Amino acid sequence: MEHSMFQSVSLRTPAVNSTLKPSLLHSKLLIRPAATAPSRLLPNLALHLQPRWPCGCRRNVLTKSWRRTSIQACTQVGAAGPDPLVNNISAFRDACWRFLRPHTIRGTALGSVSLVTRALIENSHLIKWSLLFKAFSGLFALICGNGYIVGINQIYDIGIDKVNKPYLPIAAGDLSVKSAWLLVIFFAVAGLLIVGLNFGPFITSLYSLGLFLGTIYSVPPFRMKRFPVAAFLIIATVRGFLLNFGVYYATRAALGLTFEWSSPVAFITTFVTLFALVIAITKDLPDVEGDRKFQISTLATKLGVRNISFLGSGLLLLNYVAAIAAAVYMPQAFNRIIMIPVHAILALSLIFQSWLLERANYSQEAISTFYRFIWNLFYAEYIIFPLI
Repeated sequence: MEHSMFQSVSLRTPAVNSTLKPSLLHSKLLIRPAATAPSRLLPNLALHLQPRWPCGCRRNVLTKSWRRTSIQACTQVGAAGPDPLVNNISAFRDACWRFLRPHTIRGTALGSVSLVTRALIENSHLIKWSLLFKAFSGLFALICGNGYIVGINQIYDIGIDKVNKPYLPIAAGDLSVKSAWLLVIFFAVAGLLIVGLNFGPFITSLYSLGLFLGTIYSVPPFRMKRFPVAAFLIIATVRGFLLNFGVYYATRAALGLTFEWSSPVAFITTFVTLFALVIAITKDLPDVEGDRKFQISTLATKLGVRNISFLGSGLLLLNYVAAIAAAVYMPQAFNRIIMIPVHAILALSLIFQSWLLERANYSQEAISTFYRFIWNLFYAEYIIFPLI
């Protein structure tokens, strides 16, 4: 048996007496590594400063925690490795969401929820929990219809989108044309089935009319988007009149009531129809380059970006002035405390945004910001609608 329990790097220490003081033991084992390569000496030092047991094996004391940490780190790195299946599913989900054009989905969802809420406020005594499933199925059908219309447009606008909107999934190569067709067919069939089974023939006919208008807007040989006036009327009809009238009619029918216009519903239908017309006009502002390249005639290509932005802003300001006037002259029909100041603030914010666009000299980034702001105003109107 060896009498020495420890070894140093360059010499052996004498046998250590068990009665040796800890401070003395510490001083005898203290070794100063070379200053030039401390990282190389530390493993060797750990190897020599370990006890030798009677069986001749060494028990690594200093490197035990290092090895355990290394094993854990390697395990975590291996576990965090990419999973091809998960990545493919995530990429497809992201492509589908972009395919739906989220800003249009938000407008459709907000509009339907706002109108249903208004109808329930007017007839709160008729609310039944059993209608909740019907309401959600109707919302899903509207999202399907929205997805069909924006999807069919992307399928037939691949070349234009590669210039104007290269981030869209088909133009970017993230979604195949075959997959896009499967999606739009699913949206159309699912939407029609839900509406036909739950909302009766009249609402089904309105829904079918919306799908038909969305089809002839994009699909040859009609491709009505080539004609500015026809394109504006289609968008205003689908997003303005059909959505608001149809949702309010269906909600009252679900409550067992016949259709009847109320002043707030007549207001929001008129307001949003004109607003949808403004969206139809200003949506071409960021797309002027691609429209000119593919000889798509729009007001933006004919009149210029500056003139169209002023036209859209002017129509919206008229909308806000009319809303304020309606609250002033019909106090019994509207909540003036909400109606007047909120629309005044929205009108002022529109003026300020138009000024920023002018100051930016109508750069591409400023035009895109302005168009997004128009959609935010659209959302804001539906948010305040149940309160007016």
